[in-house]
Amino acid sequence: MTTKVYPAGANGTVTAPPSKSMTQRAIAAALLAKGETVLLNPSFCKDSLAALGMIRALGAEIEKKDVSLNIRGGLRAVSTRLHCGESGLAMRMFSPIAALLPREVEFTGEGSLPKRPVNMIEEALLQLGAGFRSQGGFLPFVIQGPVSGGKASIDGSLSSQLLTGLLMALPLAASDSVIHVRNLKSKPYVSMTLQLLSDFGIGIENQNFEVFKISGNQKYNPRTYLIEGDWSGAAFLLVAGAVSGNVVVEGLSAYSLQSDVAILDALLLAGAQPVISENRIEIAKAELKAFKFDATECPDLFPPLAALAASCQGTTEIAGVERLIHKESNRALAITGELHKSGIEAGTTGDAMWIKGGKANGGSSDSHNDHRIAMMSAVLALNAKNPVEITQAECVEKSYPGFYDDFRKLGVAVEFKEDGL
Repeated sequence: MTTKVYPAGANGTVTAPPSKSMTQRAIAAALLAKGETVLLNPSFCKDSLAALGMIRALGAEIEKKDVSLNIRGGLRAVSTRLHCGESGLAMRMFSPIAALLPREVEFTGEGSLPKRPVNMIEEALLQLGAGFRSQGGFLPFVIQGPVSGGKASIDGSLSSQLLTGLLMALPLAASDSVIHVRNLKSKPYVSMTLQLLSDFGIGIENQNFEVFKISGNQKYNPRTYLIEGDWSGAAFLLVAGAVSGNVVVEGLSAYSLQSDVAILDALLLAGAQPVISENRIEIAKAELKAFKFDATECPDLFPPLAALAASCQGTTEIAGVERLIHKESNRALAITGELHKSGIEAGTTGDAMWIKGGKANGGSSDSHNDHRIAMMSAVLALNAKNPVEITQAECVEKSYPGFYDDFRKLGVAVEFKEDGL
């Protein structure tokens, strides 16, 4: 599908989408809790639906309602094949969980996921006594459990998602475990995991995000759990307000543990003035200036930060480029390439991306089948000389199915055309 977004001022009030990261973690916790868990305000994006399919294959019973999920947990192998869709979190988080089972479980995926290396999963599970075989370090792979606890040392420089899976699985192991982590990035995501585990009755000793001590034979408590609004998706809405109009985003907490709440810091550095109230953020168009920002701990902010920088006077520098390689696309190349196509100068130097603000031309934009690149291009269109046509625009369904609908609610003209028509 191709989507055409017209230049416009974004004005109005929308509700932040539910957090897909918290939804997927809560879905996993609901599987591991014997009894019924009710998830309120869940995300029904593609990544969340992939996680639901995986827990169904692992023994959960699911009742899907309009604004909630009722999940009866209990880990057992109904199927020996888990399909991750295109979700890196689902692949890395459910691998240690599946390794609790005393049998082989095969993992498959689609889109860009089979191109993402899985060596880190293999190294961790082998240390904990599981078997593992893959297609040269990529999907599909097979895990042979069970893991019973023990010690493992992992590298956290590429992603914290495997650590999340280990923290969720090992409390159910027969023995205690100790996980040593080197060079951990995205610590806020680990804090999110630890908070959710505590909410479900699981205790873990965290020693400076370097050593995690996990007692075995713990139990998850089923409960009713409210999914908070998603700062990753809302960041695009807030940038839209800062560069072109006046936007109110409801359903957001400025006290969230989500790493992408840092968009507020970046907006302030750029000269915007977000008004923070309980459960809502308001932001209006401002005279924006170039800024320096370190996105190492929040790499998903690169696309909305790039859209923000394109409307700033001067040259912005964003650190953390090394975190962008193994995403749905090589986001460093995708971001700078799409900016260039629209007439915005951009590039990378070492671990930093630089973007020189200016007036975007508009025209054709390739989403690279990456949901965040598609959303970046839509925000770029607001101040462009011409409309922006985004190819494979439906990829936003991975995390934010209602994105274009919300843009329309803000008064932005959006047209859709099926590819080939």
